[in-house]
Amino acid sequence: MVVRVQPRQLAFALPHAESLTRDNFLEGPANEAALALVESWPDWPNRIMLLAGPEGSGKSHLAAIWAEQAGARSISAHALDAAAVPGALATGALVVEDLRPADFDERALFHLLNLAREDGAFVLITGRVPPAAFEIELRDLRSRLRAAPLVSLLPPDDLLFRGLIVKFCADRQLSIDETVVSYLATRIERSYAAARQAVELLDTEALRLGRPVTRALAAELLRSA
Repeated sequence: MVVRVQPRQLAFALPHAESLTRDNFLEGPANEAALALVESWPDWPNRIMLLAGPEGSGKSHLAAIWAEQAGARSISAHALDAAAVPGALATGALVVEDLRPADFDERALFHLLNLAREDGAFVLITGRVPPAAFEIELRDLRSRLRAAPLVSLLPPDDLLFRGLIVKFCADRQLSIDETVVSYLATRIERSYAAARQAVELLDTEALRLGRPVTRALAAELLRSA
């Protein structure tokens, strides 16, 4: 007896380019203060500014918009070391991305903040939580970070949340209609990360199953998730 096995289509995790231009930034009450900060440069209240918000809330997008305006370089907080500080500040503006507790060189960051102050450079530091919540051993660094003005990104409202779902689909070149958007918006956690994860799941499974992205597919996937 010959058993025929239906071949299963594989879904390859290809990279998806996310547009980080000003024109593609979705505005809403959740991010208006952060966007105002970026657009008010160089008239900042302090040359060192902090931008905090949950995963997927637009920190990197805002940082990219500001970097384009200010000619800023960008470096991961995790990768920062003392030897890299002068070069990082060479253009007079720097983004320090994703500052996390106990995941950065305190002395290197303190050196960077001191040199930025001496040179009159601008620094935008992003992270998921404000540095005031960190355990920092260097007292002077702790004081310097707590003195820096903080702008926070808030959870998305309904309009922005729906817009995010559409944008994440567009970034993946997925064609969806309003029924899919409405279904997802009312059934997943209202967070940036949840919207991104739901769209990623839809894209991956639609490709694997060879099906279009529909409300029915979204319902199946969310029931089994």
